[in-house]
Amino acid sequence: MTVPAETRSAGETEPLSPPHRLTILGAPRLESAPTWLAEHAAEIRRQVADHGAVLVRGLDIATAEAAGDALRVLLGELAEEKEPFASRTLHGDRIYSVSEWPPDAPLCLHHELSYAPRFPGLIGMVCLTAPAQGGQTQLAPAAAVLRDLPPDLVARFRTKGWELTRLHNDLIGIPWQQALLTDDKNAADDYFRQHGIDAYWGADGSLRTRRTMPAIITHPVTGEEVWFNQIAFLNEWTMDPAVREFLISDIGPGGLPFNTAYGDGSPIDPSDVETINEVYRAHTVSEPWRAGDVLLFDNIQMAHGRTEYVGERQVLVAFGELVEAESGAATDRAHRAHRAENAQ
Repeated sequence: MTVPAETRSAGETEPLSPPHRLTILGAPRLESAPTWLAEHAAEIRRQVADHGAVLVRGLDIATAEAAGDALRVLLGELAEEKEPFASRTLHGDRIYSVSEWPPDAPLCLHHELSYAPRFPGLIGMVCLTAPAQGGQTQLAPAAAVLRDLPPDLVARFRTKGWELTRLHNDLIGIPWQQALLTDDKNAADDYFRQHGIDAYWGADGSLRTRRTMPAIITHPVTGEEVWFNQIAFLNEWTMDPAVREFLISDIGPGGLPFNTAYGDGSPIDPSDVETINEVYRAHTVSEPWRAGDVLLFDNIQMAHGRTEYVGERQVLVAFGELVEAESGAATDRAHRAHRAENAQ
């Protein structure tokens, strides 16, 4: 659900959940947005640590260059994105468009790069053009989501972890060269071996990968357990049914650009996917974008998504404070042994 946010001056806070509210700091329209952000950066970062997310409203940010300057103030050294699930457009050094996703399709809640060996701890967004309708960036507290998921579902994923399969070819999925930031197959194979990712190269130049990760992690600062993954979003049952059926009928059961399963390879029931999405929806908060808005949020504390929208929408994003993923090697070895036994 969407609950109206409250605008607050610097120094005032409102927890995001409960009740569901998004902290909004009002800022004067200055010629130098980076100057104001630098003066208030410590406070903004503190509120993000306390509440998961902060929206700064009122700054005069109208260009990609200005957006980049603002994001660098809040995030410090920016991280290069590796292994995205969708294409982005580059708008400067490590300043990206948000994921290029059809405007009439929602971007379901997830944690950015939760399947990657390294993922951003902080994410910053700047709105340059707000859409005529919709297009809110949604947020949901991951600890609350974990708390409210059915215990039996949580127990299964806690024990088994989750598996992600991806397919890269000329028809679907982003090219592997774009995802891995290299066109060298040997370098790609080295990356896969280093991080325990199974990779299969097709004769047609396609690439299929498989990996297993924990579904629940501990926040490295707060020590709180959170539901941290893209299990529901990247699952076939969240995909548009018409698109899913077309890909399967045209390419085969393995023709989906991505899919998720339990860590032992067993399929996830559609009802479980819907349950996860329902709990996300129950904890979702969002605020319509306005031009110049700056959003900073903790990628571990908060899942994020996007609603459908009408009209032009330009939101830029940058990533900071990379975190090393928790190792799923022991779990993965157990699941590989389980597969081998079943194959005999």
